[in-house]
Amino acid sequence: MSKSFDMIVIGAGPGGYVAAIRGAQLGLSVAIVEREHLGGICLNWGCIPTKAMLRTSEVFHLMHRAKEFGLKAEGIGYDLDAVVKRSRGIAKQLNSGVGHLLKKNKVTVLMGEATIPAKGKVQVKTDKGVEDLTAKNIVVATGARARELPGLEADGDLVWTYKNALVPNRMPKKLLVIGSGAIGIEFASFYNTLGADTTVVEVMDRILPVEDAEISGFAKKQFEKQGMTIREKAMVKQLDRSKGKVTAHIEQGGKVTKEEFDTVISAVGIVGNTEGLGLEALGVKVDRTHVVTDPMCRTGVEAVYAIGDIAGAPWLAHKASHEGVMVAELIAGGHPHAVEADSIAGCTYCQPQLASVGLTEAQAKEKGFDIKVGRFPFIGNGKAIALGEPEGMIKTVFDAKTGALLGAHMVGAEVTELIQGYVVGRQLETTEEDLMQTVFPHPTLSEMMHEAVLDAWGRAIHY
Repeated sequence: MSKSFDMIVIGAGPGGYVAAIRGAQLGLSVAIVEREHLGGICLNWGCIPTKAMLRTSEVFHLMHRAKEFGLKAEGIGYDLDAVVKRSRGIAKQLNSGVGHLLKKNKVTVLMGEATIPAKGKVQVKTDKGVEDLTAKNIVVATGARARELPGLEADGDLVWTYKNALVPNRMPKKLLVIGSGAIGIEFASFYNTLGADTTVVEVMDRILPVEDAEISGFAKKQFEKQGMTIREKAMVKQLDRSKGKVTAHIEQGGKVTKEEFDTVISAVGIVGNTEGLGLEALGVKVDRTHVVTDPMCRTGVEAVYAIGDIAGAPWLAHKASHEGVMVAELIAGGHPHAVEADSIAGCTYCQPQLASVGLTEAQAKEKGFDIKVGRFPFIGNGKAIALGEPEGMIKTVFDAKTGALLGAHMVGAEVTELIQGYVVGRQLETTEEDLMQTVFPHPTLSEMMHEAVLDAWGRAIHY
């Protein structure tokens, strides 16, 4: 094996493996180092297996609504072990696919722990010993892990991380979810749908705090209709663990109450995997566990780049992949465009789904824009009613002066698929006039996207 490469990528998640493949496509000699799983957290323990489990809960929910659709379904139940087995099988299948793609593109793969002992040097500790490599360029794509708060640490039995929640040893009866970001609310939705008595505690003044306030408020009402208990502006101060139960001390409105649960899922954010790499000694700046970079993912140390979760928000797989392509093209001598964070869509796969891109209504006002806001409800859409999914809304935010699409926010069935239409629109710098003149097929959920634009100018037809 050659010990010298044009580019060495540390971490084979959705940022790292994509960077490696794109670099190889551009003629670079590339090696990638991964300590655990090809495909990273997203593919093995995040995006993909959670969506597999959420699909199960969605089908389970629909089975209970069979009568609405003129169908009969009796004795409805589930096999939790089989649910988990399906999810893990899908993750394994895609993990193998990443390995195939790296081999196909002639990327050298090393499984082990990487350190950067000096500029242009990478040392890899494998199960066979230590490999010393030389690199013209180093791309750090080591991702992140779940944040743990003092006193609320996971134990894998009563208190779970996302990993424990993906391979549960039992079905929770009474579940506490700490944190209502995408990870927390997705697990809350999954277990609540399967029958767990679920409480969500959020320290901020509303759940899903990064979403538009109107959208997160709509989602909250739907979750509560499904039986969830939502506690906002609340904090879990302490967990008392005993056999088979956890007593949570929850502070809200200046008062602390105690409540018993059999399971707790902690989803209070992430911490970048920066330790043990030798970044600080190299001169790379690390701020609150994340590497500081410029818009092109350069660290300030020549020929050292950082992409994905380790390089900061938004912590999304598709952002990491796009940065991986950008950095590979930069290293190969190209002139790629920087990734713009506010043009990256965020998707949450709870029931109902949420999706957004760009500025919220509040953010647009804070930035001083004179805005026009359009809304359209699912109840006004024929396809949504035919699907039995009349609960939802699409919201658009425009610059009143230029007609520029500043943001789009959705809650309801399949909005994670719809959002890309607005993402493309923003990338092409479309205006309200362009969107109004676009013909949307009927009957589709996408027609609501058209109507939400029309509504911003008081021209909605169907509601």
